[in-house]
Amino acid sequence: MTEASGVGSGMQRQERDKLQKILVSACLLGQPLRYDGSALALDSERLARWQGEGRLVPLCPEVAGGLPVPRPPAEIRGGSAADVLDVRATVMTNAGGDVTAAFLAGAESALALCREHDIGVAVLTESSPSCGSSRVNDGGFRGRKIAGEGVTTALLRRHGIAVFSQHQLAGVERWLREREA
Repeated sequence: MTEASGVGSGMQRQERDKLQKILVSACLLGQPLRYDGSALALDSERLARWQGEGRLVPLCPEVAGGLPVPRPPAEIRGGSAADVLDVRATVMTNAGGDVTAAFLAGAESALALCREHDIGVAVLTESSPSCGSSRVNDGGFRGRKIAGEGVTTALLRRHGIAVFSQHQLAGVERWLREREA
């Protein structure tokens, strides 16, 4: 390696280290981790560019919390995600199993990753009881969506981390530009 190439690669590494990292739902990157064992791979130039830049830190909070793939569908019952965090509501499966502890553990794992990598922004899967950023299911297992957020989203926002859905990548781009200007 020449001295010039060593300097250049060092400079590239420094530039990459300055880039804001992004926590991202692993299923959006094609990992088959959703409750039904599927992925929700997002075909996006932005996401591909961020991945190429080394910005993305993937995580499935539900798997990180100890839940298997596949797993029974789960929904927040008896309140909001904030209520789950404050131990006033639960996350239940359609078979009546209480998976609140796993959802809380997964949310804590996401927050720990954000702290470890100095992450201030996340792209999480809309409508998920963990990751939803503006809507979730109503808790009755009827497929009815309501305004709300998932448990991981609620915890991250409580700690000042901006959370966007996969449908809001332009907003993430603006967030990044403002901080990297």
